[in-house]
Amino acid sequence: MTLPRLIGLLALALPCASVHAVEIDGRVDPAEWQGAHHVTDFRKTQPLTGEPGSLPTEAWILATPDGLAIAFRNTHPAAVPRTRQRVQRDFDEQVDRVNAFIDFDGDGRTGYAFTVSSTGGIADEVITNENQFNSDWDGQWRHAVGEDEQGWSVELLIPWHTAPMRDGTDGQRTLKVFLARVIGVTGERMAWPSASFERPRFMSDFASVTVPRYDQSLLALTPYVSGLYDNVGRRSDFNGGADVFWKPNGRFQLTATVNPDFGQVEADDLVVNFSATETFISDKRPFFTENQGIFELTTPSDDSQQLYTRRVGSTGDITAALKLNGSLGKANYGLFSADEDGEYGRSFHALRVVRDFEKQNLGAMLTRVEQDATDREATVLGVDHNWRPTARWNIRSRLLGSRIDQAGDRAQDLGATVWADYEMEDGWRQQWIAMHFGNDLQINDFGYLSRNSTNYLHWEVRKRFTGLPDASRYSSKDWRWRVSSSHNNHGDKLNDQFRMSREGQLRNGSYEYAQINVNSAGLSDLLLRGNGVVRLPANFNTYFEFERPRKGDWAHETELETFTGGLAGNRKLGAGAGYTATYFISDAFSIYAGGYALYTPDWLVWQREDLVGGFKRRQFDLSAGLDWVVDDRHELRVKMQAIALDARVQDAWRFDPQGYALAATDTVEDFSVRNLGFQVRYRYELAPLSYLYVVYARGGYEQRTGTEGVEDLLQDSFSLRDDEQLVVKLSYRFEI
Repeated sequence: MTLPRLIGLLALALPCASVHAVEIDGRVDPAEWQGAHHVTDFRKTQPLTGEPGSLPTEAWILATPDGLAIAFRNTHPAAVPRTRQRVQRDFDEQVDRVNAFIDFDGDGRTGYAFTVSSTGGIADEVITNENQFNSDWDGQWRHAVGEDEQGWSVELLIPWHTAPMRDGTDGQRTLKVFLARVIGVTGERMAWPSASFERPRFMSDFASVTVPRYDQSLLALTPYVSGLYDNVGRRSDFNGGADVFWKPNGRFQLTATVNPDFGQVEADDLVVNFSATETFISDKRPFFTENQGIFELTTPSDDSQQLYTRRVGSTGDITAALKLNGSLGKANYGLFSADEDGEYGRSFHALRVVRDFEKQNLGAMLTRVEQDATDREATVLGVDHNWRPTARWNIRSRLLGSRIDQAGDRAQDLGATVWADYEMEDGWRQQWIAMHFGNDLQINDFGYLSRNSTNYLHWEVRKRFTGLPDASRYSSKDWRWRVSSSHNNHGDKLNDQFRMSREGQLRNGSYEYAQINVNSAGLSDLLLRGNGVVRLPANFNTYFEFERPRKGDWAHETELETFTGGLAGNRKLGAGAGYTATYFISDAFSIYAGGYALYTPDWLVWQREDLVGGFKRRQFDLSAGLDWVVDDRHELRVKMQAIALDARVQDAWRFDPQGYALAATDTVEDFSVRNLGFQVRYRYELAPLSYLYVVYARGGYEQRTGTEGVEDLLQDSFSLRDDEQLVVKLSYRFEI
């Protein structure tokens, strides 16, 4: 029997839910859950064997006027250790937990993941592109946990105003649901239905559940006030603004913000980037994460997306922004608009429409960015098509076109991608990807694309091993073999690559990953920043990662890599090694420290025109901090990162028109970099989505000629003080 047919039969077998309310107290009262959809057939999905779960688990699904209620009863005998670790919001630690994933429209486009740990910690995420998770979104939903000698229970309530959703028919609404339980000590995941985010199809394999149709309106106003003291500039700044959330019915939702404050309450990881491509940074700002899933239009190129919200506010303060989400029949739509202040401020606009069909869905998005100061208008049209012809195939296509008008000149071009996943028998899978981006394709006014001028093909074969002997350290292994070829749009070969990787889940809950890439000779058309090309010899790189979750008082992470490259190719070997240890003073209080050392014997750094320096790089990254979950409302986090980079010149090169290196007599100097980021953040939750933040942050960046050794640079980084700020921010959500 195929999986879709099995899911359909399960959906037909579910009884009609009753309409009474449920008290969310962590105690599964049979009288309260009478008439609910009752689920008992939890199967192992990690490892992905499809066998019954090792511990009995039950769940109930009940539609109420207040929201979708879900309960779990998790039998947990004394012989299986329970994890008692307290976790902060959006945790990723391996602890005992349950998951409820909901696709409110049942079309496989956007899902919402709700996670509750056995100690009451929560996480919420948005799921797009079948199996891509984004934890930046924070929703408002209720939960409670109960515990006894036989096990533990969870109840949660997800309001109907969580997401815009279609009307349904005949007073009913069909959702698609995935429920799971994870045993922290082993990492085993058991779920209903037997779907897995390790497969190319995940959301499409959720179980259909038909419930009574309820509408829930909400008007919420979240004003904020903030104060900042700059200890370097000896100045103070006070600000205020508000966010508005309005959902009059299930089909329409509006989010707006006026004079938003995105102060330093979240700390981005430090990055030192000397390459020609931009570093991608995720967005944690609340307005830009609220129901953002409809605007997801991505390609297989790493992190690429037509709408990259970190662009908004990068050249000036945001004066106001507006976002609409809604549905008309089987079509969903979204409208986004934002304005920046200042001389170089820009206006951002996006219109999105998607339409669902039985085995496919089709969407389009039009974005536009206008900047008066540079007389620039950037328009991008994207079309995305997702096709699921059978239970084994998943095919995704994208078409992008850009038009840039600036000071009377116009440039326009196209891009197209397609990737197909095919699931075979006995754990075998195949994947094909093809990408073309034109020379003049430009989506980075509002989107993110690491490079244009690309023609790329790859074929990958995968094999999952789950029936391993009981004596094996592993519960599952996943092997992958890939061949790929990449050319620019002028016909130059960038490289061919063979990749082999293995992902392993260990029986003790640990995780490991190993990868090797063998790269052919090719050229770089980005290193010289438009001043020619560089021919590079063949090279390789390897990577290994091991994570052991908490056992007793300790958790560990290890990384190792070796690589060749530069103009030396395989004649010189570089290496990197990292280790991080976390010590748990208690279940609520942990400290961590770690470092990563990197040695690159032939590091190519662009200087000017076609001049490149070949450096011997030594770099050390240090990180440390603490996490203290004082109670359900109080959190304290301390985070420190320091980077020291020592680059000593070995060669100077220029390049002929064919890209061959020529020894240069130009002076190229040693240089060094030191970078520091330090933050102490206290957060108090006054009410759902209402917070008091007190944040102290200090940091700095310095690059200079000459060097003094990586050890001295690391020590000197702690004296950096380009910025030193104290921020206090208070926001409170009023529901009207």
